Amino acid sequence: MGISGDVMVNGAVSNAEYQAMAQKMGTDAAIAYRYGPSSAEYGTATQGGLPAYGKRQSQPMNMVSIQNPNGRGNRGCGWTSWCGNWQVGGPLDYEPGDYSSSILNFGYIADATPDSSFYKKSYAPGLGSVQAISMAHNTMSIEPEPSWTRNDGVANDGGALDASIVTYLRSFPLEKPVALGKCYGRGGWCTNTLAVYADGRIVSVGSNTASTIMSTQLPSGKVPTAITITNSGEFALVTVWDTAAMRGQVAVLALGDGCQNCTMANESQWSGNWGNWKRSYPGLPGLGNYNFIKLIGFVDLPESMRAPTEISVSTGLANNDYQLVRRYFDTDLDNASVRARYFSGDLANAYARTGMAVVISKSEKRAAFVDLRPLLAYYKQQYFGQSQSGFNSMIANRGTQPSQWPYTFDVAPSQKPSVIKVMDLDNRPTAVKVALAAPFRAFIATQEGKLRVFDLGSGYLNQQAGGAPSDIVERFSVAVGRNPTGLAYAKEKAAVPQQIYPNGVEREMIVTSRGDRKIQWVRFDANIAAGSVARTLQESRMIDPISTEDTDNHGTESYVLSVADYGGKGIHNFLYGPMVWHTNPASTACSPAKGGCKLLDNAAFEYGGTFKVPGKPFHAMGANIN
Repeated sequence: MGISGDVMVNGAVSNAEYQAMAQKMGTDAAIAYRYGPSSAEYGTATQGGLPAYGKRQSQPMNMVSIQNPNGRGNRGCGWTSWCGNWQVGGPLDYEPGDYSSSILNFGYIADATPDSSFYKKSYAPGLGSVQAISMAHNTMSIEPEPSWTRNDGVANDGGALDASIVTYLRSFPLEKPVALGKCYGRGGWCTNTLAVYADGRIVSVGSNTASTIMSTQLPSGKVPTAITITNSGEFALVTVWDTAAMRGQVAVLALGDGCQNCTMANESQWSGNWGNWKRSYPGLPGLGNYNFIKLIGFVDLPESMRAPTEISVSTGLANNDYQLVRRYFDTDLDNASVRARYFSGDLANAYARTGMAVVISKSEKRAAFVDLRPLLAYYKQQYFGQSQSGFNSMIANRGTQPSQWPYTFDVAPSQKPSVIKVMDLDNRPTAVKVALAAPFRAFIATQEGKLRVFDLGSGYLNQQAGGAPSDIVERFSVAVGRNPTGLAYAKEKAAVPQQIYPNGVEREMIVTSRGDRKIQWVRFDANIAAGSVARTLQESRMIDPISTEDTDNHGTESYVLSVADYGGKGIHNFLYGPMVWHTNPASTACSPAKGGCKLLDNAAFEYGGTFKVPGKPFHAMGANIN
């Protein structure tokens, strides 16, 4: 089956088709190009015989409002305002106990005329945020809904537009979202999402506790198609079509973060409320509440890859290594002895020194492998290998100009990543993910229904040195549904969930196949040398899924998957395992002592609910906010 709007004509990229599709990014036509064919085109959109899994009754949380008429309450919402709902556990308790919540950010192509159930306004920014799960007051919400912490009524928020959108719209227009990106390598602490728009605008969106405003814009003529972020928020990488040169590129942007609403201008007043650094250090690992972004340069892709469509990246550094430093605020980089610990002492393994990005082109049926070692090795030297005076001078000279830190590729060319290998594929690549930690693999899905596993060797991502292009080879594949458009990481859970992930979450990949309306968990062995489908979800309410996101957990062991249903115009939640509250007393409803709360009717899945969207969602990415 061909591609709608293919840029290839007679085996070569057509300038006319290339320019035409570049102008359509952020529209239905571009979604058809990047993620088609749809379930309707495969004839599966109306297939019968699929299950409709049970759903629990939703009950209001208003009883625990701070304005409760009985004078009791804890939740910071008004008695007549939105306080949220709950479905699991109970009875509702005035005491909150441990609180846990995960926020889901999603991108969608907005309807020109919103459905009658929505407030009559433009939803053109196409960027929403809802609560995916929440645990408190002896209850749990598993239905995607507006967060009680951010909701400002249907006219201003309601979840369909993230609460930050109004702020951005005061400075520039936002329309035609293209892609969302998030970091995943620091378990539970990659809080915010970056969204890139067709005009090259990039904005940050978050949750109630991490929502610092930050934005930038790519140069004119650089049309974005995808975005990815390194494991702990060090860098963002954006694939672009350079319409002037008809060339594919990867834009590299350095990221810095800090406490809520903190900027470089007020660093002396910063707090360590999440353990963030005492200053904004672009290019170092962080917690994802971004307050600085700077384009430092472009990496040219080869002539054989002018139309990149997706990208994924990994630094290869495991979560446990990043967690060697739990509170960056306690390690003051102004101190030379602290920097020496990072350079060659006890903290030398707490940050990434290498990385690899994998770029795919659907039309050109190719994958390119990009070595990030020069970039990350350069940042190690700049932050930890300089003299005190050199470090002081660099930090004092941070800014957006090319010769200010972080320096652009033109100023410091030795840091520039390089393309080390390009591989032809015998079918159209539709999605890509790079393993976050060893063993080092890249997963590339192809349209006919295969998840292909590429060995990246032991050198490129081993934090030391080594690696040769010949190390990168395709090892095996696993049959999945047709047109697999989404690959998602399985996220860490609070306990040891052998019954769900017997080989650990690092050994499974969640595959969304748009063509066959199915989601599959592909399980690999310890060495990722073989794999097979371990679990398959098909459900009558799920019409046209493009991507999925597993939920983060804090204090819970919760197996909830959020689905961006493009044709179905909604965000669905499905449960695929029990809910266990590990940080609440044994007397609570889903405590380990009570065996947690199992799925309804002991079924394989449970339907959590749907958040209706004034458009067609294509990406969904979330994080725990505690």
